Amino acid sequence: MGAMISLIAVLVIILAALVGSMAGLQYVFGVILPYTGFIILLVGFVFRVLDWAKSPVPFRIPTTAGQEFSLPWIKQAKLDNPSTTMGVLGRMAFEILAFRSLFRNTKAELRSGNLIYGPAKWLWLFALAFHWAFFIIAVRHLRLFMEPVPGFVEWLDKLDSIMQIGTPPLYITDVLLIAGVTFLLLRRLMSPRIRYISLPADYFPLFLILAIATTGILMRFFIRTDIVGVKEILVGLATFHPVMPDGIGPIFFIHATLVSVLMAYFPFSKLMHLGGVFLSPTRNMANNNRMVRHVNPWNYPVKIHTYDEYEDEFRDLMKGAGIPVERE
Repeated sequence: MGAMISLIAVLVIILAALVGSMAGLQYVFGVILPYTGFIILLVGFVFRVLDWAKSPVPFRIPTTAGQEFSLPWIKQAKLDNPSTTMGVLGRMAFEILAFRSLFRNTKAELRSGNLIYGPAKWLWLFALAFHWAFFIIAVRHLRLFMEPVPGFVEWLDKLDSIMQIGTPPLYITDVLLIAGVTFLLLRRLMSPRIRYISLPADYFPLFLILAIATTGILMRFFIRTDIVGVKEILVGLATFHPVMPDGIGPIFFIHATLVSVLMAYFPFSKLMHLGGVFLSPTRNMANNNRMVRHVNPWNYPVKIHTYDEYEDEFRDLMKGAGIPVERE
């Protein structure tokens, strides 16, 4: 049910962009909507990160997945249980760039009445491919927003299309993105356990990203679009001098609308793990509890009433009640 609702929502977005662009609303779907989506993304992203940053961390709670720092002759797991800032940086780097914790993840299955644990490397592989392909595609698209095109973008574009198949060349990241998002979507649809806990919010970004990738491939290989006019639009957006040349087909406005919706949806969804991973206290804190006392910086200043002050205040009453006192 959740998958059907999300699919219908994406199809409605596509239909609205198609009808709107054919009805003469190209400026709305090609200029106003992208600006709106980008502003919502920027403001929402900053707001949520700042809101998380203000959250108190009353305890030092790093995830420990190995031997902590102990005696000199006991080997420490410096990445899984770091006790220094450099160890934390190494752990965060492996987590962000290589999804190390997902690589170590296991799955549990009930077979013949027995609970069997096994590796889940396919999930790690497709998730890593999906995220890196999405990032490279986003960077590669800078060539449409900038003039002249930076050298690193041209280098990345050539490297991505090094296995040239046909004309225009097929990008490796296009294939990886489609494969990755398809695997993640089928995993939610085919596994009864995952499907049971999945909500429309879990399906919607997958269908949305799949639609973005599909319309981009259609626009590149099958429904030819005036790339000069498209770059004129995008450079105008980037320089805050929007233009809307003639001859741009509806497929571009569908693609732009889907991307705009993704940007606007991003800060309010689980996709915000992009910013949240940097603020996770279970990952960004060193496990040095035995070496350094952790004091919560958000602690409210509480007036302390010591025992000596308590005894000075109630000494006579305590003596009268037969309660021993430390000082006469």
